[in-house]
Amino acid sequence: MDFRTLHYFNVVAQELNFTRAAEKLKMSQPPLSNAIKAMEDDLGVQLFIRGKRHLQLTEAGSLLLHRSNQMLALADRTRSDLAHMESGLTGTISLGMVEGRAPYIASRWIAGFHEEYPMVQYQMWNGSSDDVLEHLDRGLSDLAVIAVPFDSEHLESIVIGKEPWIAIIPKDHPLAQADGDSVPLAALADYPLIVPRRASRIEAIRKWFGDIGKEPDIICEMSNYIDAVALSEQNVGISIFPQTTCTANEHVVTKIITDPAKIVEYVLIWPKGTRLNSLVQEFINYVQDFMEEDRMHSEKSRMEGQEFVVPEDADIL
Repeated sequence: MDFRTLHYFNVVAQELNFTRAAEKLKMSQPPLSNAIKAMEDDLGVQLFIRGKRHLQLTEAGSLLLHRSNQMLALADRTRSDLAHMESGLTGTISLGMVEGRAPYIASRWIAGFHEEYPMVQYQMWNGSSDDVLEHLDRGLSDLAVIAVPFDSEHLESIVIGKEPWIAIIPKDHPLAQADGDSVPLAALADYPLIVPRRASRIEAIRKWFGDIGKEPDIICEMSNYIDAVALSEQNVGISIFPQTTCTANEHVVTKIITDPAKIVEYVLIWPKGTRLNSLVQEFINYVQDFMEEDRMHSEKSRMEGQEFVVPEDADIL
C-alpha cells in the first residue's frame, strides 16, 4: 500500500464507480480496478461491495477511507515541510483552535508574521478543545490554541490570553431586564443552563455552583458558541460561556458572572519533546515576542463592541 494507491482508493470511495473514478484520475479503468484489487489482497480485507452499477464501501473500506484522509494530509504537510527547509521560511503552518476568542487572537499573530514572511501559508482548523487536542496528537496540526486545563506533562505552552465567564440571557428574561452588566452566580441556579461540552469543564462548572451551595440545572451541552447563542435566542436557557468575540445580537443580553467571578485562560500549545521544523519554531518565537511586548492590548488590536474587564480576584475555571 503506497500513497498513490491510497489516492486511487480515495477517489473510488468518493465516486463509488470505477468508470467515473478512472475519468477523474485520467487513467483507464482496468489498471484502476487492478490496483484496488491488489490493495484488498495486500490488506486481506474487502474494501468495496461490487454491484452491477455502483460500489458500496464495506466497514473495512469506511475505516480505511477515514485513515487514508489523515495519512494523505500528513504526507502533504511533510512534503511542504521538506520543501521549505530548502528554500527558507516558506511552507504551511497548521493551527488548530477552539472557537470563541482563539481565532481572533491568532489572527493578530498571523497578520504580523505575514508581514515578515509573506510566503508562509496557513491552515486553520476549529473544534472543541478535545477535538483540537486529538488533531494535534495525530500530527495533523503543528500548534493549537485551547483553553486550560490541558496535559502539561506532554505539551509545551505559552499563555496568550484570558477572559471572564459570562451569561448569555434571552432579552426578555428577568435577569436581562435587571440593571447592571453583571449577574451573581446564585441567580443562574434558578434557570435551565446551556454549558460547554467538555467533561472537565462541566465538572468545574458544577463545582463552581457547589461552592456556593447550589446545583446547576444543565439542560444542554454545546461545543459551538454560536449554537449556544442560538438556543438562548429562542429562550431555551441561559448559556454560560467564556466571553468571546462580541457579535451584535438584539435577541440576547450578555452579563459577566460574579460572586464569585471566574476566568478562562487560553494557551498556545505544541507537543513536548518534539523537534519542530524551523518555520513552526520561528512562529512560536514570534508569538513569545508578541506577548512579551504586550501588543495584544494595544488600541490597534482591541476588539470592537462590548468587552468586559477581567476581575482581578477571579480564579481560573
